[in-house]
Parts: sequence; C-alpha cells; structure tokens
Amino acid sequence: MKIEANQNCSIGVVGGGQLAQMLANAGKDLGVQVVVQTGSEFDPAISSAADVIYADTEDLDGTKQLAQKCRSVTFENEWVDIEGLSILEDSGVVFVPSLSAISPLVNKLSQRKLLNKLNIPGPEWITLSSFSITELMLKDGWKFPLMAKSSLGGYDGKGTKVIRDYSELRDLLRSVNPKNWFLEKWVDYNLELSLVVSRDLNGEVRTFPLTETYQVNQICDWVLAPADINHPVEAMAQNIALSLVRELDYKGVLAIEFFYGEDGLLVNEIAPRTHNSAHLSIEACEASQFEHQIAIASGLPVKSAELITSGAMMVNLLGFNDEADSLDNRLNQLKKIPRLTIHWYNKNKNTPGRKLGHVTLLLESSDKHLRRKEALGALSKIRSIWPIE
Repeated sequence: MKIEANQNCSIGVVGGGQLAQMLANAGKDLGVQVVVQTGSEFDPAISSAADVIYADTEDLDGTKQLAQKCRSVTFENEWVDIEGLSILEDSGVVFVPSLSAISPLVNKLSQRKLLNKLNIPGPEWITLSSFSITELMLKDGWKFPLMAKSSLGGYDGKGTKVIRDYSELRDLLRSVNPKNWFLEKWVDYNLELSLVVSRDLNGEVRTFPLTETYQVNQICDWVLAPADINHPVEAMAQNIALSLVRELDYKGVLAIEFFYGEDGLLVNEIAPRTHNSAHLSIEACEASQFEHQIAIASGLPVKSAELITSGAMMVNLLGFNDEADSLDNRLNQLKKIPRLTIHWYNKNKNTPGRKLGHVTLLLESSDKHLRRKEALGALSKIRSIWPIE
C-alpha cells in the first residue's frame, strides 16, 4: 500500500540532474514526494519532482527551505559544504546519509586516509605538497607515469592528470595548489569493477550485483552485470563495502569503484550516492538503487537488491557533434531493439560527451560466456546507432 504523500513522507534532494530525476521517479513508485533544490529551470529533475526550490545547490538558505518541506534531505552528489550544512543539521535537519558519514568521502585525499586506516587496499599515494619545484625526487619504488588527482570535485575523468615525467610534475606544481592534489602509483589492471550497496536505518546492508565497467576517454561507456569474476574477489569487494559503511555508520546508497589485476582488488574511488554503474538496477533488480535511497531516507521498508534476470547491461548515450543525425532519429532506431529500455534525461543541450541518457538491456543467457557474447553483440548494435565520438 502506498503512503499518502505529505510532509512526513516528502524527501528533499539537493541537485537537479539525472540522478535527482531518477530519485524523483523512484519516489513516485513508492508514494513519496521528492522535492529538489536546483538553480536551473532546465535541469532534468524538474519535470519529475513534486516541487522545486530554485536555489543553487550551494545555497544554504535554499537547503533550509528544502528541509522545511521534507522529512529528510539527501544529495545528488558529494560536492557539499559540510561545514555550512552542519549548522542546519545542528538545528534539527536530518540528512541521509548523515554529514558525519559523508564527511570523509567528499574529499578524495580523506578517502585515501580512511582506506589506510581500515587497511583496505588501494593504489599507493603521496601528497603533492610532499614535493617542491626545487626538489623533485620520486620515492624508492616509484616511477613514471603517475596519476595526479584533485582531492576536491572531479568526475568522468575531470580533476585527474597523467604525469609522464619530471617536467610534467613541475608544471603541475606550478599550476595547482599542491595541498589539494595527490599522486598515485600507476595501476595496471585487467578490469574495472563497481559495487553499489545500501545500508538501511536498522543497519542492514544489501548488495547490488558486482558490475564490470568499461570506460572510453575516462567516461563510462557501458557496464555488465553480473561481473564475470571469481567468488573470492566478489566476497572481498562485499567485505570492503561492509567495512566502510559500518565504520562510517553510513545510511543510504554508496558505490565503490575498483581496479582488479595483478595487484589484486584495489579501491579506486568511493561515491556516497547513487551511481551510473547501477542504473541497470531499475529494470534488472527487485528494487533499484534509487528506490533504496528514497526508502531509506523515508524510513520505509527496503526491498532486495538481487537480480531478477540472468544478466543486464547499461550503455550511456553521450552528446555528439553530428548535425546531420538527429537525436530523434537515433532514439527511434534504438526503440527497435528488443528488451531495450531507454532512459532519456531531457537535457536542454546536446553537448559532446555529456550524458544525455542511457539504455538498459536485459540479457537472456544464463551461461556467462554466452551472456558476454550476447552483450558485446548488443553493444555493437547500440554503438552503430549511437557511436562514441
């Protein structure tokens, strides 16, 4: 039975992008009103939300107004002002997850420190501020190339730089604030994996299927679930997730990105929110990651995250330059593919590389080799219609 929508079952979302849009859609399925805070009238979530607070996501007065309409407030992404929001939390505003839980995760450097504290494996790293322009010397055992990362913000390859030699390291030191950057040893991996989990208000953890993720130009191209990986590796990924959410007393949905190769399973990054790699959960799982987040924030029962199909794949639809090929033409061709579901975000601009939507395809084969063959065949068909530039 659906809960009647009122102030006690309204959830606020800071953000108005496609993740907020899918949270709002999940809210409709659960009988929960979702109110979004965004500064743009063109954001995707506007059309799905029950109400809108028109204020920039960094506007604390806007978030205060949002909270006055809602039982609790959640976030579309992790780039939040913890210090400013703490004033609202101290006044009684309920954030899900709590600010104390996401605080170590909004900064990639503090993520690394947390992983070290819990003895969770990740790439070796060192702060950029450990170097000076006049004294450039790598630690023993380190060599170029290195991966430089900004500790603040950054997604889909933004906020990262490949450092190939001392000259590029020197240029980086001159162009950024070294306190906000760190260096990682280069990781040679065979596979990128992602695991999305949720932890409810009673502390119960549910795990979505481990997925294989494939990137092009540092943007997620497509994902496949379940991952073709041996059980000990999957169990290790789940144990890492369990350790993190328990340590942080985290409530809500959280994603972990992994590298897997000769060095074993390494944590690449943690995202305290819903995640691109689990969009397929909308069709492929008993309940989606978005339903989990809304249910947890609302205090509603949380359904299973188990797959209800043999497998599934998700392919991102990115913006493009080809003026001779219309969006409608591409979408109409995609609609002809059996068992394919199109999720269109209704963004106002077709910008190259921008995520305009995604498609999910439920796979039929129960054999992992045939399932991969099926997925690759479908990917080829989808990319013949909607290529990556």
